[in-house]
Amino acid sequence: MSHEEVLSPAVPWKQISTTPEDWDAADPALLRAMLVQMQIIRSFEEVVLKLAGAGALHGPAHSSIGQEGGAVGSIIGLRPTDAVNGTHRGHHQFLAKGLNYLRGTSFDIDNPIDDEVHAFIKKTLAEILGLDQGFSHGRGGSMHLQWKEAGNLGTNAIVGGGVPLANGSAFCQKHAQADEPKPGGSDVTVTYFGDGASNIGSTLETMNLASAWHLPLCFFIENNLYAVSTNVFEATNEPRLSARASGFGMPAWKVDGMDPLAVYLAMQQAAEYMRAGKGAVVVEADLYRYFHQNGPFPGSAFGYRSKEEEAQWRERDAIKRVATELIARDLTTQAAVEAMTDKIDAVVQSLITEFTEDDPDSKRPSKRIKPQLWPDPSFVDYGIRGDASELASWQALEDDQVTAWREVKFADAAADVMQRRMETDKRYVTMGEDVHRLKGGTNGVTRGLKAEFPDRILGTPISENGFAGLAGGMAMDGRCRPVVEFMYSDFMWVAADQVFNQIGKARHMFGGEHGVPLVLRSKCAMGAGYGSQHSMEPAGVYAAHPGWRIVAPSNAFDYVGLMNAALALEDPVMVIEHVDLYEKKDRVPEGDLDYIIPPGTAKIRRTGSELTILSYLNMVELSLQAVEAEGIDAEVIDLRWLDLASLDWDTIGESIKKTNNVLLVEQGSPGPGYTARIATAITERYFDYLDQPVQRVYGSQSTPTISKALERAALAYEPEIREGIKAIRRNLGQQA
Repeated sequence: MSHEEVLSPAVPWKQISTTPEDWDAADPALLRAMLVQMQIIRSFEEVVLKLAGAGALHGPAHSSIGQEGGAVGSIIGLRPTDAVNGTHRGHHQFLAKGLNYLRGTSFDIDNPIDDEVHAFIKKTLAEILGLDQGFSHGRGGSMHLQWKEAGNLGTNAIVGGGVPLANGSAFCQKHAQADEPKPGGSDVTVTYFGDGASNIGSTLETMNLASAWHLPLCFFIENNLYAVSTNVFEATNEPRLSARASGFGMPAWKVDGMDPLAVYLAMQQAAEYMRAGKGAVVVEADLYRYFHQNGPFPGSAFGYRSKEEEAQWRERDAIKRVATELIARDLTTQAAVEAMTDKIDAVVQSLITEFTEDDPDSKRPSKRIKPQLWPDPSFVDYGIRGDASELASWQALEDDQVTAWREVKFADAAADVMQRRMETDKRYVTMGEDVHRLKGGTNGVTRGLKAEFPDRILGTPISENGFAGLAGGMAMDGRCRPVVEFMYSDFMWVAADQVFNQIGKARHMFGGEHGVPLVLRSKCAMGAGYGSQHSMEPAGVYAAHPGWRIVAPSNAFDYVGLMNAALALEDPVMVIEHVDLYEKKDRVPEGDLDYIIPPGTAKIRRTGSELTILSYLNMVELSLQAVEAEGIDAEVIDLRWLDLASLDWDTIGESIKKTNNVLLVEQGSPGPGYTARIATAITERYFDYLDQPVQRVYGSQSTPTISKALERAALAYEPEIREGIKAIRRNLGQQA
């Protein structure tokens, strides 16, 4: 008979409840501050719902009424330098962190709102209403609230989307503590999410990564029982969501979220664990949102909750609980609590009059925003990316200015420039799968770096969404400048939420004032026999998302200059590397490799008068070969910067005006391809100069497969470029 042994988790999982003795021992100032902060949040949210019901709120209103105890209880003990982020239902956390940042526990029940607190509340409501006075000038609205000074990293409309970003903040906190230790230990980050996000890959990947790297991140689960209308008991076979912690080696606390003191006590224990450098934790608070997912009606109005259930939870209201405990200990009176509520209500209600007016065009009583409060429409595109002024101190260099060279392989040049930047700036951190092993990762591009920078070359678990989001959070924090490697470009789809919804949109979404300095490296493995899921060339996909800049070097000299520019920019930059180039013998300047090739700088590789060929990566050399073979006087331009905002339109335009014919060359499928995008832009800009429609060379509709013959048939090489040149000539009536 087999031997059986019951296994136990390696870390504790416990539930905390308060006793009368806990309330007796609690600092009266703490309890009063809890009461004031929760009532400010409650009154604020009631005004938001009132404005939503009156038609003055554009977009959703995800009320947090009922959940104030979890937010205030968990945040009131944090440092001003600690950080939080949350979800689409994040008003209460945002307000709690801001109130704690401004006043901590020094709130007065008799005078609950001073001028500074009033200004904060007003600015928050302005943002939710989409007004220019808001934190992000109205761009973020209800679901994207950010106040970095107060440690509010930004709430997030994608369920689970903010969790990996919070991990980036925790990473920066850990490394800041290592550089300059704070008394009492590291700062910490708390990421808030609900029962729905507890089952999402982003959350689980981040739990694993935060635990493995011992980062000071608290996963705070607001278990309010419903993801829209789906009950937690329908969604998982373990509705005690803090149970997930044990599987990742994290301690966990489960607590009644309607008891703010219990939440506070649990959070104090969790924070002590994190500040001591022991790693990540989970806190689960059982809570209840009194209203539906969105809007001013209860869930029972939609049939998925009963009125009896709602009434039972309201009887356990956190504000009522704290007031009762204070009154029972003669720390306040019922009259004082009612007067406090009236004062807070009056201040917050006054904002309705300040921001809105009766809508003269409506047939029923409704409100509209005062027109003069909207942001100026000219602000619409501001901050999609920066102006690249951060590159002003760098030397721009072209190869014809270099007098001394050294021979090097392309992959070694890539490693050399990264080594140089990591030597000169300790903020650079490189991460990705296997970048720390195999003598420089799978292609040698991080060769030698692990030995020299052991704490800044980080091999990650296989979790692109998790570590891409971590890097996004690091970049938004600003204390680190992450360099991320996706082993193959196709893997961007695994991390699409973080790459496109988060990193690419963050700067613009939060008002355009804060950069997102992140470099994402990946290789295009077309022609290497890796098949349909490892062979994508991603330029066209990234070009469709305006927050990203894109570089595509065709040689080692350009790689160095483009990578330096990418690393110095305050924008996210995609660096595409082609596998055909890694082992190519090439050259770079002697010396320190401290030069850039700035955005808007294409390179004419061959001058000509009959045809303009635009290409990038390995296709530049193949285009030059095709031109010589066909004997056409073509001008071949290496684009280098591919996003539409960084293209060198001056060089492109001058060439088109001279040749009047354009051939765009890429290697892969036209579906996700890049050249269709710039063909449209060229036609719009230079239609009057074209003797024929813009022509394109690209691969087949299919993705490359494993079969060598079929892979070759799917891709464009020199013969396909030559056919493209012949088509140009035929269209001009010339003999092809």
